[in-house]
Amino acid sequence: MATRIPPQRESPRKAPRQQRSRATVDAILEAAARVLAKRGWADFTTNETALAAGVSIGSLYQYFPNKLALAEEIRARHLDAVLAAISISDSGEGAATLERRVAKLIDGVVAAHSVDQELHRVLLDEVPLAARSKQDAFELDYLRRYQAVIPPLPGKPDPIRDEITGRVLSAAVEGVIHAAARHGELDSPALRTELNEMVCAYLRHRSGR
Repeated sequence: MATRIPPQRESPRKAPRQQRSRATVDAILEAAARVLAKRGWADFTTNETALAAGVSIGSLYQYFPNKLALAEEIRARHLDAVLAAISISDSGEGAATLERRVAKLIDGVVAAHSVDQELHRVLLDEVPLAARSKQDAFELDYLRRYQAVIPPLPGKPDPIRDEITGRVLSAAVEGVIHAAARHGELDSPALRTELNEMVCAYLRHRSGR
């Protein structure tokens, strides 16, 4: 897992306000993401990033004081893309509806992991966490994607158990999809079918259906 370090180093130095400045920042971040995915955190440098982006190192430092600030902005954009891929399903009742909701969730998680898998791995396993708050906010929002497919329990609502169920679902689905990614099987319809059936069976048993 990524190491936590003091938060004062995370923020970009200067926020881009004009269209040209935003285009420069976008070019820097796109180049930085490519370099980070290729080199890994240990060999990731601002010099190579500036060269790949076609800007001077001085221009890069106008916006990002160091490589950690770059990586934090890459992480923020990557996490936003993950959340966008995994939309929250509409609530509903019945086994068929549950299957559709679970299938939509699984498709979203697969889509999120299909985009630049090596960058995802480096951000998750290698890049230090400069500020825990952003990661915590992402994890809460991510967990809500899983909680949205959980059928209500009979009787009195149990939000604590729902949270635990969401974490179990997240760990199970992520485990299967990470293993599939390592073996090049993310596009396997059979794997998605089996994963869907496993999740639906767990949720039906939990709700007594």
